[in-house]
Amino acid sequence: MISMESFPPLMFAGLIFVMLIGFPVAFSLAALGLACGVFAVSQGWFPPEFMGALPQNVFGILSNDLLLAIPFFTLMGALLEKCGLAEDMLDSMGQLFGPIRGGLGYSVIIVGFILGAITGTVAGQVIAMAMISLPVMMRYGYNMRYATGVLAASGTITQLVPPSLVLVVLADQLGKSVGDMYKGAWGPSILQVLIFALYTFVLSRLKPEHVPGVPKEARTLQGWALWKKCLRGIVPSAVLIFAVLGSMGGLPGINTAVATPTEAGAMGAMGAFVLAALHGRLNWPLIKGTMMGTMRITAMVVFILIGSRTFSLVFQGVEGGRWIEHMLSNLPGGQVGFLLVVNLFIFFLAFFLDFFEIAFIILPLLGPVAEKMGIDLVWFGVMLCVNMQTSFMHPPFGFALFYLRGISDTLFKNGALPKKVESSDIYMGAIPWVLMQLVLVAVVIFVPETVTAFLDKEKAVDLNKAAEMLQDMGGQHDGQAAKPGMSSDDAAKLFAPDAPASAAASAPAEEDPMEAVKRSMQQDASKK
Repeated sequence: MISMESFPPLMFAGLIFVMLIGFPVAFSLAALGLACGVFAVSQGWFPPEFMGALPQNVFGILSNDLLLAIPFFTLMGALLEKCGLAEDMLDSMGQLFGPIRGGLGYSVIIVGFILGAITGTVAGQVIAMAMISLPVMMRYGYNMRYATGVLAASGTITQLVPPSLVLVVLADQLGKSVGDMYKGAWGPSILQVLIFALYTFVLSRLKPEHVPGVPKEARTLQGWALWKKCLRGIVPSAVLIFAVLGSMGGLPGINTAVATPTEAGAMGAMGAFVLAALHGRLNWPLIKGTMMGTMRITAMVVFILIGSRTFSLVFQGVEGGRWIEHMLSNLPGGQVGFLLVVNLFIFFLAFFLDFFEIAFIILPLLGPVAEKMGIDLVWFGVMLCVNMQTSFMHPPFGFALFYLRGISDTLFKNGALPKKVESSDIYMGAIPWVLMQLVLVAVVIFVPETVTAFLDKEKAVDLNKAAEMLQDMGGQHDGQAAKPGMSSDDAAKLFAPDAPASAAASAPAEEDPMEAVKRSMQQDASKK
């Protein structure tokens, strides 16, 4: 006989199973949740009315304005990806860095970082950069494994660089500001680029034949003409990205947001239309293709949300949240032990799942535990984002490797490549870059300042001065003499930064909505 205490582990095992069988996760997850809900009702663990809260739960999630930012940012990225920015930047950067050993590798890494802030889509970024750079790298004798590895890894940077869709989803699931999540991601994303560049530099010194320089006769632009082409591709896009991020407080040093993430995404989408028009490539096929792609991604997100909410409602109803909390909070090593286990778990799931699925299904189970353990949720979210970008690089299931495999075959059939790229070169070439991404995960875990240094600092209050001001205010109230210059307005200014925190501390803890529904249902049933 199955007891309620043993049911959450069985549900969690079923969750892992349905995510690995290959059927669309959204539908299999919803089916698992409904089946477990029917069984729980039959066992009397909660009344049938508890499942009646599901439609209202789903409607409440889908009416969240923050999720509107996803189609806006997706549309912006798709437009900028297809309007020729990648071609212009890779060509100019390749000629700028071409003379030095590893120059084409540096250009791919830098352009990958820039395009990551512009497009936000791994597939388009990997395909665009491979189409342009892979034939050039092969022509000038670059090592095949380095070439395929740097192209795939630079395409995955888009998951970490603001304004990443992953960070929007993580902010929503963790209940944190999108602007704060973007600020926290700047440190790891820049550090990721530096690690990749350092690897290229070391390789150019140890094995210079693997990353040779481009011959002088192959460089068609020189001087100001070359710099002009570089700036023409970078400056307009950079202005748009900084305007979008700055308006929502997503840049270090900007403490005020003048737009919500949804409004900033709408502004970015409109700016992408303008940039595409300036490049002379805004036409109906481009608009139709980008809108169709945006519709597919948005629909996928909605169905994953519905499926994950169905499972989560039943899981919380059978005390699954408490089981997860008890299991993870009692791990040896405290916070470090918890973070290591969570990252290993996410790393394993990333072999099989997309980042949307991990964020919507797994993160709601981990976030409350991390918060109760005193872990900063912005740091926690950025750390998981760094980990989840490896999902595109895992041999043999990494999507970036699949994209690279497909485009390399197409280029070979079209005659753009002198020889076929072997799958072994793609998979073996990805391993050093996955290890570098894992090094970054370890750095973020053990050096949290890589994330928190870019966040706004809380204002400290001098407690002695606060006590004096309270006495002065009491003296004024009792008609006694007060110090000159002291007023209640001064006290209000002093305590204003901490007012929300103190109010939250004094207010009773908010009850979990699902717990409240369950408790009220049980009370009604007992009265009857």
